[in-house]
Amino acid sequence: MGAMEGLFAQRRIVPLAQRLRPRTLEEFVGQPHLAGTQGVLRKLIEANRVRSLLLWGPPGVGKTTLGSILARAFGSNFV
Repeated sequence: MGAMEGLFAQRRIVPLAQRLRPRTLEEFVGQPHLAGTQGVLRKLIEANRVRSLLLWGPPGVGKTTLGSILARAFGSNFV
């Protein structure tokens, strides 16, 4: 063990769902009317015209994934 490792060292454990989460719109599956090649959201992102956005829906439909893709596309932090 190195000097920084030991009893109090923290490991970064990333859940499988997070590791497999799509990182780009090309990897995103579903919502083709929004994220597809001719989708409204994709066109807004490409034109750099997304100002504010509310994502609403039941669990598992891609809200968090889409939020993280948007943050990455604009070089923003995603928390």
